[in-house]
Amino acid sequence: MQGSTKTVISQERNGQGRNGIAAALARQPLIILALAAACLPLALSITVTMPIGPMYWDHYIYLDAANRIFDGQIPSVDFFAPVGGLGYYLFAGWLYLFPNGHPLLLSSWSLLTVTAPLMAPVILDVQKRSPAIAYGLLLPFLIFSLLPFNTGDFYPYPGSDGFGIYNRQVCQLLYVLAAALVFVRGWKTLAAVTALAMLALLFIKVTGVVAGLVLCLMAFLAGRLPLRAAILGGAVFFAVIGLLELTSGMVSAYAADILSLVVINDTSLLPRLLQAASLNFGIVLASCLLGLVLFIQGFPALSTAIRSVFAKPGFQASAEVFDQSFLWIASFIAAGLLFESQNTGSQAFIFLWPLLLAILIETYRNKGASVAFAAVAILALSAAIPPVATVTQKAARAWIGSVNNTPLAHQNLKTMGAVGMRDMLSQRAQRLETNYMAYRPAYQALAEAGELPSFLLYSDFEFQTLWLQNADAVISAIRTFEAANKVRFETVMTIDFTNPFAWLLDRHAPKYIAIGADPYRAVPPPGERVNAAVAGVDLALYPTCPPTTARLKLLELYAPALAADHHRITLTPCYDAFVRSGITASP
Repeated sequence: MQGSTKTVISQERNGQGRNGIAAALARQPLIILALAAACLPLALSITVTMPIGPMYWDHYIYLDAANRIFDGQIPSVDFFAPVGGLGYYLFAGWLYLFPNGHPLLLSSWSLLTVTAPLMAPVILDVQKRSPAIAYGLLLPFLIFSLLPFNTGDFYPYPGSDGFGIYNRQVCQLLYVLAAALVFVRGWKTLAAVTALAMLALLFIKVTGVVAGLVLCLMAFLAGRLPLRAAILGGAVFFAVIGLLELTSGMVSAYAADILSLVVINDTSLLPRLLQAASLNFGIVLASCLLGLVLFIQGFPALSTAIRSVFAKPGFQASAEVFDQSFLWIASFIAAGLLFESQNTGSQAFIFLWPLLLAILIETYRNKGASVAFAAVAILALSAAIPPVATVTQKAARAWIGSVNNTPLAHQNLKTMGAVGMRDMLSQRAQRLETNYMAYRPAYQALAEAGELPSFLLYSDFEFQTLWLQNADAVISAIRTFEAANKVRFETVMTIDFTNPFAWLLDRHAPKYIAIGADPYRAVPPPGERVNAAVAGVDLALYPTCPPTTARLKLLELYAPALAADHHRITLTPCYDAFVRSGITASP
């Protein structure tokens, strides 16, 4: 009997201990954030094989940038970049810490270096009042941060989203900023989070800071962002910018790059806004209808606030006019449309959720379980659920489908080659390669006519697979050439969209040449220093399977600088190379 009593007591104590831990976690969402961040090194300590996906080669840009940063190059100062340098520095740091981590996961998760510390004080501030609300902010943040998938569909087959990474990062930063502006009460915390989030937005992508400015302006007008917090946050923001400019010249160089991009992409904003609205029509429509419902429900309060302004003008009275739910919705939608008008691939409008959560809470407190609350809830959830559902569905499809994938066989691609694809796609890639080689004049003529072999060529899985296979083959060919001619190519560039070859070969990329080389959107006409850098490169790789409009355009841009000191050879059936004449001489 005594033994049984001890057993019962022991079980009760164990049960109380487990319940105590569960209760502590329930009251401390911040612990969940810390645990999630602590688990990431486990996934990055090994090389996870990722399923191939549309436009998968976009994330190779980060390998090119990291290799340049390891060489001491500074984004915008030493090479032209279509976005800010923060994402590249974060990736380079994580690549150094986790050399076995898959580049796609490193590029996506490295932003948590910024967003997790910024989200922590937000969660801490909120959980003091309501752990449930804190969880309501934290869990969507973790879903969007940990699942590297876009909310839009650009290809019918499931796979990894290797593109739009910096757009996703901006949306995740906007989520943190929105959560702080809507929920944080401590003005010092709000000032710090706002300033640091805006700095991160600026140096991830400049259109992100424009969207963030719209959110901050709305919060300031509504009295949610106090004047002292705005002044302190602004002082920190401009102080950091000034320090970076004085120490590196990065800010002015970044501004010059942005101006160059504006010149290249000189198109009207209205068609882009309409495109952004159409791509996200469901969210925009639900949000606009929600704004209309909130306007109707809040019209009496708005009328009273307007009369108060005329009766007794002042900042507080003006703030009550602007602090209307329908105006908050309108400003958030405007910010989202401005940002998405410049994007291909993103986690569009995920930053609506903190505002929608606040609206749901406020409406329930004021209306209770009524028809008015039901209308608001239906429309709010109609805007909030699609991004979560899309990201989780795409992740599930990609990883469930990957059970039938075969890992890519390679010798030279390091962690970049850790991808899997269906056997039928590998077979199709081989058949297309044979076709590209046998009928190259036909594909050359097609490219010269301004057409691609497929309208979705860069999204086609077989194109991405073939690119990797050809990259592996050309690296072997380069090493064979070097051994046969007793030379070493120290500087390597590609006349193509992306250049991971310097990293793969442990060599150097030349300065000043654009990364992410889309000649129609992100490559300014080469100037004197670019031409000098191209003329001095040891090896320039030119892929030919197949010829494409972009490759022909890049060749046209760089050929004059290569004409004098380089001669063209065939390294593989799918890669030509421009070899600097002096480098071929045996020592």
